[in-house]
Amino acid sequence: MKEIFNNTQIAFSLKSDTELDRAYFLFKMIDNQPLVRIGTAVTNFAIKANLPVEGLIRATVFDHFCGGVNENDCLTVVDKMFTKGVSSVLDYSVEGKEEEEQFDAALEMTLKTIEFAKEREAIPFAVFKPTGFGRLDLYEKVGEKQALTPAEDLEWNRVVERFDFVCNEAHKKNVALLIDAEESWMQDAADDLVTKMMQKYNKEKAIVFNTLQMYRWDRLDYLKKLHEKAKKEGFFIGMKLVRGAYMEKENERAEERGYPTPICASKEATDVNYDAAVQYMMEHLDQMSIFAGIHNELSSYKLMDLIQEKGIKTNDHNVWFGQLYGMSDNISYNLAAHGYNVAKYLPFGPVKDVMPYLIRRAEENTSVAGQTSRELAMIKTERNRRKGK
Repeated sequence: MKEIFNNTQIAFSLKSDTELDRAYFLFKMIDNQPLVRIGTAVTNFAIKANLPVEGLIRATVFDHFCGGVNENDCLTVVDKMFTKGVSSVLDYSVEGKEEEEQFDAALEMTLKTIEFAKEREAIPFAVFKPTGFGRLDLYEKVGEKQALTPAEDLEWNRVVERFDFVCNEAHKKNVALLIDAEESWMQDAADDLVTKMMQKYNKEKAIVFNTLQMYRWDRLDYLKKLHEKAKKEGFFIGMKLVRGAYMEKENERAEERGYPTPICASKEATDVNYDAAVQYMMEHLDQMSIFAGIHNELSSYKLMDLIQEKGIKTNDHNVWFGQLYGMSDNISYNLAAHGYNVAKYLPFGPVKDVMPYLIRRAEENTSVAGQTSRELAMIKTERNRRKGK
């Protein structure tokens, strides 16, 4: 496969010199682990103390990694990216809520993004997080098959109703719906619920997509068992594959509580697991649709090779590449320039409420070996190209 990801002119074609300088500054900061830890603590304190820092956050990290404070804010970014063939997934990135009215608000926002997707070619998917619709502790209890109190039983029924309502709307409007994966200790309950939605709404094609975090060593087996079930019962599988975003938290909890970590022993083992899941799904495209969340160039090339080997069109509707907004533009824009289906996750929400998401992005960039240095190298190359060096 011819290398395409080094073309920085295509990668940063939408960025002005000022935006490129800001990106360089941000990734330089993120490259410094102690600075990320201090910055995170100071930012959390400033927000809790209601200090006037939102303007500064908005002008720097927020605008680089987010589309705006509301869904309408995002449309300028959506339209701009689509001029280069890159689609958007509007991601309401408000996390860690615990109240019923907040879950209902997340449901309403998801319904709104489904409507946006129905009306716009540039937005091919909607998305939500399971904990946007219910408490993490409740998912954990349900997943562990613990007895629920009568109040919890009613609460869980409301979670199920939210899932069903949003999946039904997506099905009626023919909009593919991605459901994110979260911490392993709440994931069993979420998986069971998403499978029920697939059984109900994926009879003709994949509308409902679950997410597999392939840094978990058990996920490939899970996918194969789900495939057996789908074959028997006659439904389609939609699956987003990612490496995973909660590694440190997962390892710490496993150590604290004395159970084996669900995370692969090494980065290499995760890579092997990820590529094996991609290969498996590509061998069963008659019954599966894949949304490959990839920030890894080698895995991207492997998927491109599989597309070519199997004689599949680059824009086959069952195969999508995905990256996060503000990251891996060299992958997103170069893939789109070569005719592949590409969508960027475009987070949005009030600055204060999106901070947990932004902090996780910073920590993830810091902890994933080579991620930040790759971003910096690409930005440097493009700055030099523009200066004619």
